[in-house]
Amino acid sequence: MTLNWLFFVHTYRGVILFLSYTLYFNEGGTNMKPKRKSFFAKSAKLSMGAVLAVLIFLSYSSYCIAASQASSDTPEYANCPCKQTSSDMLNSGVSNATGDYWQALAKCQNITDPGGQNDCNLQANDDFNASIDELNAQFKARQNVCKILGCAAYDPIINPSDFVVIINNPYFPLIPGTTFIYEGKKGGANEHVEVAVTYDSEIIMGVICVVIRDKAFLDGELVEDTMDWYAQDKDGNVWYFGELSYGYEGGNIVSLEGSWKAGVDGAKPGIIMKGTPKVGNLYRQEFALGVAEDMSQVLGLNATTKAGNVTYKNCLKTKDFSPLEPGIIENKFFKPGVGQVNTINLTNGDYEQLINITHQ
Repeated sequence: MTLNWLFFVHTYRGVILFLSYTLYFNEGGTNMKPKRKSFFAKSAKLSMGAVLAVLIFLSYSSYCIAASQASSDTPEYANCPCKQTSSDMLNSGVSNATGDYWQALAKCQNITDPGGQNDCNLQANDDFNASIDELNAQFKARQNVCKILGCAAYDPIINPSDFVVIINNPYFPLIPGTTFIYEGKKGGANEHVEVAVTYDSEIIMGVICVVIRDKAFLDGELVEDTMDWYAQDKDGNVWYFGELSYGYEGGNIVSLEGSWKAGVDGAKPGIIMKGTPKVGNLYRQEFALGVAEDMSQVLGLNATTKAGNVTYKNCLKTKDFSPLEPGIIENKFFKPGVGQVNTINLTNGDYEQLINITHQ
């Protein structure tokens, strides 16, 4: 397997960093006047510089190993759009992380205190290492998805004439005027969520989508106000065409994180619920690379769960996850004729349970 050219680039950088940081610490830093040092003082400075340089070099190397394994000039990737996508996203992410890293070091150069500058450099390295670890985990998660879904590019055919006006999938019914009320725990806080099916519509990729307004509160404070867009095809599949998500803090909008719209910037709709779900089905719920990549897999059709004081039987049970957040897994339960009744985060214990449904 041919090594990715970035391996040589980063090896070179690692050597340069080793020499530069060794020199920096040996000479006392660019902002310190040269002076005679004891052998032990020089050795300590030299060791600190060497350790820092080695850490930086290893962080690059961890990426290089993955990058060389995902080299685009190998048949395995050249003939597999799914795997090539994961490789390209890895390279893109590392490029961004590298830019952030060098920018952080540039800021460190303007700290005149040698100790403060050293701390700044170490923090930049720690942040870079964390980014590389996360990118490698995302790469592996995307690769695992390819093993199940196969090599084909994700390019669903959307024909507006294949869609119907009403969303009446028994596992995911969205009848205008209906509001689902959920409560639970998130990050130790009390969560309250209101999912209202509005009478509004949005045309996306020529398809008439139902607008859902989803408002989330933590300990009584609004933290997210989202507009979701769904549509159902003639086979009963409910498609997810995107969302406009406003993140709030202290009553002010602070983020649009997670927002995406099918047909914009390469984003494509996914299926939020199959018309005829079967155990083992794995499908993309959303496809906006680097922004929204949620996946769902059907685990069972006869599951039992308890939400509040109600026990729901014969539920559809899914495993939900995202390559963007490797390691975080949720189980969701859908009762026919009702919809989503329970969500359990298996990673941190957070949960969200249906407590009421209103109709207007």
